[in-house]
Amino acid sequence: MSERPEATQRPYDFIAIGLGPFNLGLACLTEPLAELDGLFLESRTAADWAWHPGMLLEGTHLQTPFMSDLVTLADPTSPYSFLNYVKQSGRMYSFYIRENFYPLREEFSDYCRWAAAQLSSVRFGRTVRSVEYADGLYAVRTDDGVHHARRLVLGTGTPPYLPEPARDLPGDAAHNSRYLELRDGLRRKKSVTVVGSGQSAAEIFHDLLQDIDTHGYALNWVTRSPRFFPLEYTKLTLEMTSPEYIDYFHALPPAVRDRLGAAQKHLYKGINADLIDAIFDLLYVKNRRGPVPARLLTNTALTAVGYDEGTYTLGLRQQEQGRDFTLDTEGLVLATGYRYRVPGFLAPVRDRIRWDDQGRYDVRRDYSIDTAGTGEIFVQNAELHTHGFAAPDLGMAAYRNSCIVRELLGGREVYPVEKSIAFQEFGAA
Repeated sequence: MSERPEATQRPYDFIAIGLGPFNLGLACLTEPLAELDGLFLESRTAADWAWHPGMLLEGTHLQTPFMSDLVTLADPTSPYSFLNYVKQSGRMYSFYIRENFYPLREEFSDYCRWAAAQLSSVRFGRTVRSVEYADGLYAVRTDDGVHHARRLVLGTGTPPYLPEPARDLPGDAAHNSRYLELRDGLRRKKSVTVVGSGQSAAEIFHDLLQDIDTHGYALNWVTRSPRFFPLEYTKLTLEMTSPEYIDYFHALPPAVRDRLGAAQKHLYKGINADLIDAIFDLLYVKNRRGPVPARLLTNTALTAVGYDEGTYTLGLRQQEQGRDFTLDTEGLVLATGYRYRVPGFLAPVRDRIRWDDQGRYDVRRDYSIDTAGTGEIFVQNAELHTHGFAAPDLGMAAYRNSCIVRELLGGREVYPVEKSIAFQEFGAA
């Protein structure tokens, strides 16, 4: 796509709202296509953009290999690949010698910024205020004006989620998305509690556990899960992030999909097994010098939170025993995940969107949600309930973008869309 003036009467072929890795991958794949004229709008400035900045802990890495970058699984020849990034950064041989397929999280964030800086279709610092529809065009209103397009791609991401008892708390309790910002303050407290069961909770607990002797705080990890589930990463399980499994899952009745979604959380929300082992080993080493003031509480749900003079009192319930108890803590980190929220700017076009009986997008197999059925509005990572746990997976992002590009081009596959890659069969013949 060639750069053009902001003010123009000619509508774009599509406008993509939000610039996380999924829409950024779409921007990279559509950049060389002269037949597609798109615009990508991101509310953050280029200087402020980062991928999960509050969790860029030194040494932490992705849970997917480098091939799950923005483009490679759709177009291995793309100049926007991760390998080209490390080559252009002068680190190709270092990456090769490292012999580790999993990029550092900081490294992946820098890679995304590197790719975005090369794209003519990306506009930072453009907050979308509303989207309206008239005369066959979507009007996307931002502070700098109105942009028109025939189609939309929604990639606004999943904002931090806080359970009901932990909302609007006084003091400095915060979601883990702000952890690095708050870490120095947490280290000065007498006690810190991490609530959550996934990778982020484990990384924060491990990070704080390393410095527990230096700073002298008591450290707690509270999870309602019955154990610290490792991320299941066996190869036949990975085949469930496949076109065939998405076909199978999408065709199931909604109630069955919801039941499966609840049962499959450990397939994409589990903890890296090496990190679980590292936490145990660190506890073992520190306990040789005496009892470590650290508690790991499983089967324990957060039911209430009180606050008084710098101390939180957590109301907890041991779910298997049915017993209630309390825990006092000065520091509180809520690693309670992320959930999709329908953006307010869509209110004027709600009648053009398909909804299910729970008020969620009713997403077609091709990732579209418009009532017209002509591929006017597409979603990125808002289809967990219709397409299964492949929705947030970085490794399937290039596949989804290949599908969206195909629909934007009226069915023509610039990037071949895989249809069958699994050895196993997921449904009855």
